[in-house]
Amino acid sequence: MSREQASISELLLSLDSSELQEAERVRAAVNQQLRGAVLSSVVEYYLDSSSSQALLLLSSIREPHHKVLLEKLNESVSRSGTRLGALTLLGHMIRKQLPWVHHISRSPLLLSLLRCLKTDSDVVVLITGVLVLVTLLPMIPQAGKQHINDFFDVFGRLASRSCRNPGHEPVAHLVHLHAGTYSLFHRLYGMFPCSFISYLRLHYSMKENLDTFQEVIKPMLEHVRVHPELITGTQDYELDPSRWRCYEVHDIVIECSRVSLDPLESSCEEDVYCSSSSLITPLPLTVLPHLDLTCSPPVTDAVSSSGE
Repeated sequence: MSREQASISELLLSLDSSELQEAERVRAAVNQQLRGAVLSSVVEYYLDSSSSQALLLLSSIREPHHKVLLEKLNESVSRSGTRLGALTLLGHMIRKQLPWVHHISRSPLLLSLLRCLKTDSDVVVLITGVLVLVTLLPMIPQAGKQHINDFFDVFGRLASRSCRNPGHEPVAHLVHLHAGTYSLFHRLYGMFPCSFISYLRLHYSMKENLDTFQEVIKPMLEHVRVHPELITGTQDYELDPSRWRCYEVHDIVIECSRVSLDPLESSCEEDVYCSSSSLITPLPLTVLPHLDLTCSPPVTDAVSSSGE
C-alpha cells in the first residue's frame, strides 16, 4: 500500500465519525482528492462498510472520473465476494440518475451485470441485479440493439428460477425474485414489444418450458394491454437507436406503465423515478400475478442483503 493510500485509509476510518465537524472535515479532505486510487479506496471502503458518507462522496463523481468508478464497479461485480455490495452501490448510482450513467451501455460493467444475472446462483444477488437492470434500461434504451438477446436470456432464466426453485429458497426470497422478474417483464414488453413477444412465442412453445409459461408467463401476460407497437411497429424499428433520441427517461417509464393493466404496478413505476434518494425496492406483493409457492417451506422474515 502506498503512503497516499495509507493516508486515505486512515481518513476513511473517521468518515462516519459521530463528531459531525470531524466527519465533515474528513469528507471535504477526501472529496478534494476523489479520483484515481483515492476513488477506488472509497469504493472499497463502501463495500466493506456500506457507509452512507462514502455513498455521498461517490454520488458526487462527475465526468471524466466516472471511468475509474465504472472500472472499479466492474471489477467488484466480477468477484463473488464483493458482487452484492457492488450491485447495491450501482443501484444507488443509477437511481440518482447521475449525468454519466448512460456510459454504462458501452462499459464492460453492463456485460458483467448481464453475466451475473445469467450465471449467479445467489438469489439475493439475482434480486438486486434484476432490479438494477430494470431501473437502468430506460436510461440506456439504445443498448437493446446489441444486448436484446441477453436481456431475454436473463428474463427466461429468472422466470424459470422463480418457478422451479432449485435451491429450495425461503418463500420471502422467491416472492422478491418473482417481483423483480415481473418488473423486468413489464420493462421488456413496454420497450421492445415486438421482439419480446417473438421471444416468448419461440421460447415457451417448447415442451420443456410449458410449465413455466403456465405458472409464470401467462399470468403476467394477463396483466398487460395489447401494445400499439405490436400493430404498427417492427422488431427492426424498436431496436433502432435513433428511435430513442426524442425520449427522456421518464417518457420511457410512462410508456411502459401505459400498457399495464395493474394500477399499482404503474404507480410503482412512477415512484421509482420520483424519489432518487431511496433504495431500489421490489414491487408490493399485491401487484404480483399468482405464483404457487406451496412447495416451499414457510418463512416470515423479509429479504435482506445478507440473505437472512
